[in-house]
Amino acid sequence: MVMSPPPARYPAPAFDVFNVYFERVYDPSMHVVFTFSGEIDAGALREATMRLVASDPYIRSRYAEADDRPVWEEVPESEWERAFVLTRGGADEPLTTPPPPLDVRSGPQVRVNLYRRAAGDVVAVTCHHGFCDAAGALTLAREVFAVYRGIMDDPDFRTPSRAPYERSTKRVLALYPEEEQRQALAEEEPFVDRWRFPVERTGRGTPRVARRTLAPERLGRIKAFGREHGATVNDVLIAAYFLALAKIRHDPSDRGAPRSLLTSADLRRKYPGLYDDALLANLSIAYEATLSAGEGARLPDIVGQVTSITARKKSGSLGLATILFYEEIMAGGMPAVRAFFDGMIERYGASGHKNPVFSNLGIFNPGDYLPVPGKDGRMLDLRDIQYLPCVCWPYGFLMIASTFRDRLTLATAYEEGPYSTAVVERFLGYVDGYLP
Repeated sequence: MVMSPPPARYPAPAFDVFNVYFERVYDPSMHVVFTFSGEIDAGALREATMRLVASDPYIRSRYAEADDRPVWEEVPESEWERAFVLTRGGADEPLTTPPPPLDVRSGPQVRVNLYRRAAGDVVAVTCHHGFCDAAGALTLAREVFAVYRGIMDDPDFRTPSRAPYERSTKRVLALYPEEEQRQALAEEEPFVDRWRFPVERTGRGTPRVARRTLAPERLGRIKAFGREHGATVNDVLIAAYFLALAKIRHDPSDRGAPRSLLTSADLRRKYPGLYDDALLANLSIAYEATLSAGEGARLPDIVGQVTSITARKKSGSLGLATILFYEEIMAGGMPAVRAFFDGMIERYGASGHKNPVFSNLGIFNPGDYLPVPGKDGRMLDLRDIQYLPCVCWPYGFLMIASTFRDRLTLATAYEEGPYSTAVVERFLGYVDGYLP
């Protein structure tokens, strides 16, 4: 009897493993949604997806634990079909229900959903946070359209194959001497969950997306306010997010008390050029911002606290302590990882506290994805790019910001039932109201 050779396997680093296991807090599926002015060639887009899957050993893999070791394990070509879905019909309004989750344990690690719309097709590129971060998701979408464009020009176009590439954070660790690593870990303050977004109940509900898009002139006013106060647009958004959280909670104990939120940073920006060959990876970290505001506080009252925190974080060894913390847990093997998450879930359940998260994804440049030829060969315009974040369930809450053609969008994904849609919409209105 001839035995089939074992599937190719590649080590899964700590950041991948932890982002897989965060599925106990939220659905780690992420979606980049493109609205076009006409019809995409479905056959070419499907073929582009298959060729992209074939080109990358990690995209064509599933997450697995072999002998209790986390790995990316290649899946048979017969299973690549899951990477493309064509959906006909449906309303033309923006997606308020996110596409289905992506199963990181089945693979492959991309799914392209093509929605046929009378006003213009919608393409959603879906991936899992265990495979890559938000920046990686945007890179994945760029690659999908690059291969599609190549096939429309030449049906025999093939994207170059990648060899297995470095996905771990050891390149960052190599920049710091051992003494500096020990100091960074000793000085890092542990996250303290001090509050949560109001929920109706625990459990699961119906995934929903809520968003609010501001007119272009609003972005100009936000930038002007930031210049006046020595703050970035990101600082201003964090401050408005914090004030809106305090207002929606309407809890007297919050007034003047320290309350924390998490915000994210991309290690690619901190260490430019270090991972140019590994754009499809998990290279983002979260850090805590602890703020306080009195009753009736407005944006000028709090933005200085934010700028002080973000400036200090950016000037230091940003991300180093997080990397060391994860690596220390991983040194105990998968039992230690599972025990860490068990303890985390127990704490959330006992306290009902889980700090909310804000992430600014920056500017979505249409030039990163265009030109995109339509089915008839005519070049299509991009009417919109939206990013649908991970769907949180109690007690988590996440808001993201992104900008497309000077229109700033605030968005959150949640589960209706445990969360009230009316409360979520009112919250976004509060954020809008605090911004200039």
